[in-house]
Amino acid sequence: MEICLLDNVLLIYHNVLLERDRCSTLFISFKSVFFYNIIQFSIKMARNPNLPLLPGLTFDPNIGRTDFRIDPKFGFTAGIPCMVEKVKPNMLGVLSDRYPSVYARGEVIELPAWIAFDKQILTFDGFFQQSLEEVRNAPYAVRNVRVFFHLEDGTLQIIEKPQTNSGFLQGTLLSRQRVRLPAPMDDNFYDILDFNIGREIEVFGKFIKLTNCDKFTRNFLNRQGISVPDPINTPADPFLVDRAKTAATSLARKPNKTVDTFGQFLKNDRKLLRFYAYWDDRESEFGVFHDLEVFYYLADDTIEIKDVVSRGALKRSTGTLLMRRCKLPKRFTGLPNPGYNQANIVLNVLGGSVGTGRYVNDPLDAGKEHVEYYKDKDLSIGGILNVFGRNVVLVDADENTKKYYRDTYGVTSFVPINKPFEQSAENKKLIRVKDRELPPWNGFGSYEDSAQNCVTVEMVAPLKDFKKFLKYDRKGMDSQILRFAARMISRDQHNCDRKFIILYFQSDDTLQVTEIPFGKLTAVTFFARAPVFLPGQDPYTSEKPLVYTPQHLFIGAQVVINSFYFVLIAADEYALRYMEINCKNFPKSDIDLIMNKLRDKLKPIYKDFVSDMIPSDDTKAITYEQLRNKLCPIMGMDFTEQEMVTIARRFSLSCQKERLNKDAIRAITLTTLKRELWDDLARLREYFILRDPGRTGLLSRSTVYTLLRGCRFPVDIQLLEKILDVIDKDKNGNIIYQALFNFLDRNLCPMTDTIPLNVKSELWWASVREPPAGDLIDWCEFNKQLDLEYVFTDKPKFTNLVVPDDPIHI
Repeated sequence: MEICLLDNVLLIYHNVLLERDRCSTLFISFKSVFFYNIIQFSIKMARNPNLPLLPGLTFDPNIGRTDFRIDPKFGFTAGIPCMVEKVKPNMLGVLSDRYPSVYARGEVIELPAWIAFDKQILTFDGFFQQSLEEVRNAPYAVRNVRVFFHLEDGTLQIIEKPQTNSGFLQGTLLSRQRVRLPAPMDDNFYDILDFNIGREIEVFGKFIKLTNCDKFTRNFLNRQGISVPDPINTPADPFLVDRAKTAATSLARKPNKTVDTFGQFLKNDRKLLRFYAYWDDRESEFGVFHDLEVFYYLADDTIEIKDVVSRGALKRSTGTLLMRRCKLPKRFTGLPNPGYNQANIVLNVLGGSVGTGRYVNDPLDAGKEHVEYYKDKDLSIGGILNVFGRNVVLVDADENTKKYYRDTYGVTSFVPINKPFEQSAENKKLIRVKDRELPPWNGFGSYEDSAQNCVTVEMVAPLKDFKKFLKYDRKGMDSQILRFAARMISRDQHNCDRKFIILYFQSDDTLQVTEIPFGKLTAVTFFARAPVFLPGQDPYTSEKPLVYTPQHLFIGAQVVINSFYFVLIAADEYALRYMEINCKNFPKSDIDLIMNKLRDKLKPIYKDFVSDMIPSDDTKAITYEQLRNKLCPIMGMDFTEQEMVTIARRFSLSCQKERLNKDAIRAITLTTLKRELWDDLARLREYFILRDPGRTGLLSRSTVYTLLRGCRFPVDIQLLEKILDVIDKDKNGNIIYQALFNFLDRNLCPMTDTIPLNVKSELWWASVREPPAGDLIDWCEFNKQLDLEYVFTDKPKFTNLVVPDDPIHI
């Protein structure tokens, strides 16, 4: 007979329960420990009786267990030793949760109610009837309330549910307090047994019938053995029913005719639909084809139509409105009468004049004009809008508009249509509107002022090219002003000896001429800053004559300013450098174009040119005048002085010797370090190796400068810059810092101390004036760039040379 051991144990436990009346106290005290040990033993020994008692065939409950400690029976509470025990989980019934095993039933300290039932509330729905006096068809009113019973202290709270326009003071009818039972049981208070669905409670003379409860209340009462009936219906309130019937049958004497569109505005503000359209007005006289954009504002159902000008089309304003934002009527028969869009119609019932008449609103709207306006549902691709007699055809829409119609109206087909001028090749040539013809300039004011006065009657200042002003205005130390030295061309020798400076302002294409008088250092204004027209133009025309531009100014050019002829003989360093950097805008300073021009002219006579120009000594240099005198006859009038200056600056050779060589700089440095008692070369070496993790032995100049300044290297900045100039470098300009250590090591090649000198003034970069660039020209570099040596070998060399058009000469 196969019987599980666990079933036998449960059978024994049942028999023990039958005898618990005989030893109830003892049973309660040892029941938990006994039964728990029996269950644990039976679980350990649970197995299949058909299988042998071997490892792997029995169940071990300790598998996966990590905590093998037993529950302590003694401990400390607030520092006082006492007997403690945690309550076991509810495995064997209700009693195991409430009573520990080490205490007898009568000795167990129970939890107080305010802890055991903290924040536990029984909630009931109910109603009571209140009599009404002198109310037709409503002898009483039904008032719905909610009853809260707090379990922690047995208090009661009653709150009436809010009812719109009920006529009663609603809210808390009874604040939280204990309530006595009605007489003759008024010695006791309401308890949990007094509340249930279907029962009535009397609270200060009001009889409240409980109709429903929440889920927690129902479950709590069921666990206590109290049966909770099903919810019952609350009777209808005759007062509210009668008032609802009266409100449904009554009408306002003066109904509000105002249409509230604020909700539509809040929902669709800043939302619009955009359609691409056209209006073909070429059939009328002077009519053109208009490309339009139609904007529909969803916030107030208004439409705005703009005239769009594409690139290469007619010269019309891009911000021109064909129709300002307003509601567009579907049928236009003429100008509407005054007040057609007002909501109320006024009738004059007494009197014939406006002052003595009496006016009332017309409830029937007998004289109101009903106008139908375009809505979003009326717009579609291919549709035609009647814009006050003009047929506007919608040809396409943007992606947001297509998405709106797809989501709102379920439209899935959005096929754009072609415009008329796209369908026919003959209509591609649009009728161009003739430009405005202005009267010729009369000599007063400027051309811009005269043209502006002819365009509009209002005194409005002419617009300037603000983008050009921002591009060519002064930016820090970069003035963007080109300065040229000039000489006046005149029959009077005294005028020819005068010195002038011409300034060109690129921000507004204006010129200014200043003169340096003889024997004075201050310049005086010869010609105030103003635009200068090119010579040979009629100034009294309707169109503005051409003015001097930066391309017209170069060394050797002639400039006519206010009937005075000037020739530009030189330019400052900033102007020459600016033109060389922006050589695309200044072809006279483009070395590539100049060398291409020389290459074409010198190719037939290259052998003779080299034999005449090759230097005889070992200096490899030729003078500026020597090369200029040779090139000018060969190049002819196509060669300018500006191009010769560009060649000289590009291949400039300086023969000036350094005043202080490397040994002199080293002697000054070692003397300075000796005076400052500096001998920390080993630590400096560590810093350099730390900044060079790859051990390449190279560091950039800025890194070396930063390291020396960070290590408080006791030399002036001018001397430090000279040291970095003379230290050995690689082909990329990086400093070999081992050479720097050798330079600073006084044990290697000791040097005598030098006389102290003022380093800040002696080693300043401007202490020695540099010779002007271009006095000497490097012949080897010039000949290499000319690249015509293949002529001596009589072998053709194919090059892809692009020679631009010749620049404009004045």
